[in-house]
Amino acid sequence: MTSSVDDSSDETFDPTTTVDRWLRSWDLLGSFEVSRLLGDGAPAERRYIVSMFPYPSGDLHMGHAEVYAISDAMARFARMSGADTLFPVGWDSFGLPAENAAFKRELDPRDWTYRNIATQAESFRRLGISFDWRTRLHTSDPEYYRWNQWLFLRMYERGLAYRADATVNWCPTDQTVLANEQVIQGRCERCGAQVRKRALTQWFFRITEYAQRLLDDMAQLEGAWPSEVLTMQRNWIGRSEGAHIDFAIDGRSAPVRVFTTRPDTIYGATVFVVACDAPLAAELCAPDRSTDLIIYRDSVAAATEIERLSTDRPKTGVFLGTYAVNPLSGERIPVYAADYVLAGYGTGAIMAVPAHDQRDLDFALALGLPVRTVIETGAADPARTGVAADGVGVLVDSGRFTGAHSVAAQAEIVAELAERGRGAPTVTYRLHDWLLSRQRYWGTPIPIIHCDTCGEVAVPDEQLPVRLPETGYQLRPEGGRSPLASATDWAEVACPRCGAPARRDTDTMDTFVDSSWYFLRYPNPDYADGPFDPAGIARWLPVDEYIGGKEHATGHLLYARFLTKVLHDAGMLPFTEPFTRLTNQGQVLMDGKAMSKSLGNLVNLQEQIELYGPDAVRVTMIFAGPPEDDIDWADLAPQGAVKWLARVYRLADEIGRAAGTSVETVGSSAVRRSVHEVIAKATELMAAKRLNVTIAQLMQLTNLLRKAVDSGPGAGDPAIREGAEALVRMTSCFAPFTAEEAWQRLGHRPSVSDSGWPVTDFALITAETTVCVFQVDGKVRGRVEVPTGIDDESLRRLALSAPGVTNALAGRAVSNVIVRAPKLVNVVSGR
Repeated sequence: MTSSVDDSSDETFDPTTTVDRWLRSWDLLGSFEVSRLLGDGAPAERRYIVSMFPYPSGDLHMGHAEVYAISDAMARFARMSGADTLFPVGWDSFGLPAENAAFKRELDPRDWTYRNIATQAESFRRLGISFDWRTRLHTSDPEYYRWNQWLFLRMYERGLAYRADATVNWCPTDQTVLANEQVIQGRCERCGAQVRKRALTQWFFRITEYAQRLLDDMAQLEGAWPSEVLTMQRNWIGRSEGAHIDFAIDGRSAPVRVFTTRPDTIYGATVFVVACDAPLAAELCAPDRSTDLIIYRDSVAAATEIERLSTDRPKTGVFLGTYAVNPLSGERIPVYAADYVLAGYGTGAIMAVPAHDQRDLDFALALGLPVRTVIETGAADPARTGVAADGVGVLVDSGRFTGAHSVAAQAEIVAELAERGRGAPTVTYRLHDWLLSRQRYWGTPIPIIHCDTCGEVAVPDEQLPVRLPETGYQLRPEGGRSPLASATDWAEVACPRCGAPARRDTDTMDTFVDSSWYFLRYPNPDYADGPFDPAGIARWLPVDEYIGGKEHATGHLLYARFLTKVLHDAGMLPFTEPFTRLTNQGQVLMDGKAMSKSLGNLVNLQEQIELYGPDAVRVTMIFAGPPEDDIDWADLAPQGAVKWLARVYRLADEIGRAAGTSVETVGSSAVRRSVHEVIAKATELMAAKRLNVTIAQLMQLTNLLRKAVDSGPGAGDPAIREGAEALVRMTSCFAPFTAEEAWQRLGHRPSVSDSGWPVTDFALITAETTVCVFQVDGKVRGRVEVPTGIDDESLRRLALSAPGVTNALAGRAVSNVIVRAPKLVNVVSGR
């Protein structure tokens, strides 16, 4: 039968013409509102799917389009598969970018932020993202950040929030502290200013108290989180087993403690190294060497921790004019300050063993310091080769421990140190406590009041939220003060405890605090009796599927895991891990590089939507590869998605207009079988998050149906209609506007999202026959298709009468017939 529609035509269906109509329809139908936000009487199966929420720096970009197209496909599939599905939306709306943008434009950060939120919200709608908009929250709303402050105070009461002096990265332009990852080659990643080290009193969360639990609980995430993310977190936490060793210092009453993972190398320590920016360096420095230390420290001040730890970085340092004493050998070794030792790792000091540690060896060779081998590993002399012998072996030149194997010697040496009161076995972590205070305006005010009499005083719960002042502040005050410090009317208050004049804390919280628990509030964002509704937690948490970039592995994801454990210990959560499964999405690149205005390779999302329609952009993104892969927009052709979606629409339109056969007729069995094979594959692929391969299956089904219409039973065949309906229902997960149009053309009421995911008829696709191999004396002599349920005797008779078998026997007697129904018959001749 010839189609009445020319499917090879260049005519395309552009869903942009019907976007508004379907948006209104979904709103009226409440298509994506979860049936019961708190779950009273809700079905047992639920799915809670969350994308990492966006920052409102402007309109949505191509990266947003990718991650939300992926998460929306997952949410629509879960919803159509019958699960009560919560798919929420919110904005991570505090932060430095809004503050900088407001300063440049002489605006209030609120105006900039909420204007961008409104723009992004409309763009989300026009992309067809199936959020339940009743969940909407903004972290810059007082109703939200009130609970940031409440949670801070609960941690403060438990000793998990504390204030201490710290050396921080300071941006003189943005006038704020920067995290290490915000410093690129010594400069602020946002403004490009040269970053300085600065000593400030800062607020911390004691995440190190949870270091081991963060490691141990990864067992819950194995196989459900990308292994790369778990490895990144393990490395970031950096658990090390070893020993603390105390070295006496000339002229100092108290010893200095170091940590080492190789106490068996203690006799090879030829230099004592201190982080040049640690207070300990200045404390140990001889007076006549202080100028050298200051000059050296200033020369490395701009380097980040990553740069300082780089193996390629030349090793430098300065002698501090004093000596340390080895607690076992009694040898005096020189004390140096260097940049390859970090103030925040261990105690900020190390015993350097050049022969058995590569960085120590590079340092010693650069400065002409001794290299002494104390473990025979079979390697060549490190002093000659420049390659450290970092393996295990037999100790040499190690006092009474000479001749012992290094593994056994470690325990013996630590025991000796402990007996002398000079050491002990210990475990350390690379992880630092979470520095959370920022010298900014646009963030959550820290709810502490400083009183000369009472010290630090918590703001009473009934006075929360401590709102940001809306007037009387300067975004860039003189002298590097916090903007909140310039709002004197806001900052100067009475002490809640004694009533004396006092001052509010003028720092605000790191925005990672906002994002460490927002997913707990989504089920009931209007809840006023606590940070989150216990009924919502019981119904929806933990998150079933969390989607976002792997760049958050050692920041947001680690902090969210930490806070979840804190809340569990406080009796507020029944689980210890917030995200059951994690999906990482890759980057959207252009010509091999990240999109950037400065590079001139930025692709405007709205322009792409205007050109091709939202559905084609979504399909192009997802079809390009697995969710975790980077995609290069320069290599993609949205026109292909436009043409496929047009074919789906025209197919549905033609079938919808065709006169059907009687309802008693099921239609072509071959078509039905092929349709259900695709349904089975697509269902399996969607569950495995192989979204791009699912789309390939739908394209295959489109071709199959087109061929059946054109040269098979025709558009009116019930099997073809069944296939078209299945195609449209599955396509709705990726191209919702096109699917709604096609569903309507097939004669159905909206919304296709309410129609459910098609169910596979497994009886239809289960093979009813199989191929049986006939052998004579172990050699194949024929293959015959037989019923899967054939009995042994019938299969025996069939084999003995098969031409290939009789020819091979050539009249010889049969001594045995081995039957393995329905797959094999082996006839054994009497020879």
